[in-house]
Amino acid sequence: MNARRLIPTATLAGAVTLGLVALSACSSSDAATKKSGDKLAVTASFYPMQFLAERIGGDHVSVTTLTKPGVEPHDLELSPRQAAQLGEADVILYLKGIQPAVDEAITQSGVKNTVDATSLTTLEKHGTEVGHSHDDGHAGEESHPAGEEASLDGKDPHIWLDPVKYAEVAKGVGASLEKADPDNSATYRKNTDALLKQLGGLDTAFKQGLADTTTKTFITTHAAFGYLAERYGLTQEAIAGLDPESEPTPARVKELETIAEHDKVGTVFFETLASDKTAKTIAADSGLKTDVLDPLEGITDKSKGDDYIEVMNSNLAALRKALGAK
Repeated sequence: MNARRLIPTATLAGAVTLGLVALSACSSSDAATKKSGDKLAVTASFYPMQFLAERIGGDHVSVTTLTKPGVEPHDLELSPRQAAQLGEADVILYLKGIQPAVDEAITQSGVKNTVDATSLTTLEKHGTEVGHSHDDGHAGEESHPAGEEASLDGKDPHIWLDPVKYAEVAKGVGASLEKADPDNSATYRKNTDALLKQLGGLDTAFKQGLADTTTKTFITTHAAFGYLAERYGLTQEAIAGLDPESEPTPARVKELETIAEHDKVGTVFFETLASDKTAKTIAADSGLKTDVLDPLEGITDKSKGDDYIEVMNSNLAALRKALGAK
């Protein structure tokens, strides 16, 4: 992600508070003013928000996404038309701080029912260690190049890659749709429950599938998988830290080669929407294989699955293979 353009901490803190207030204040009197029989117009900032809106909203919502398939969401620049259309939404779902252009446009849109995903769960710091100790036995840690700019006050925004945290966000989205469209609240509640059951099954699959592996360390393009690593006792080693556009230093490349040998890492993961050049170079120099670990920022023809659940299952299969699951 492009950390250089992320918004200041103070702004984020205010946005989280605002998001919570917006949810609680969105009573039936503030319900979206849609015409009778019309679908609730929901605008999602990027795919993880779009998926929740579509699965929970079902036939009662019309979902528009600001980030088209194949577009790297962190670098999205809204057209004047897109910015203007935001004001026509009944509900906006977004993740504050990950797309600065979207944050600004939402502030100017005047839409009352805005739901910030960061207000629905707790963000954590990942990728803050500059070095990695290989003899302390601490799983769920990661390292990245020194001097990388912090984003979201060092907080990791990739909450959707942890099924448990994503379920917390799903609950909040379901509640917000119920308040915006109380006439169809029963359907939203039913769809939310069904999705939570699926996410619970996904969590169980990851727990069981990654419980017994030859190694707990994986190398990936950028530090998108900190929540997933911590949840399932793994260690993420990122080539480019939280910013996929940054280049690793020669010292970091050498460090990764040492880590790969020490921790018996056999695979370097790259992703679908960012360049795979560095990952493939490191893999070739170290005699390692490459594979895809998808951060699920968008679904394209190259995605190994048609939706969040399918791609996450593909990620699990890739991790099991790379880590030597028994």
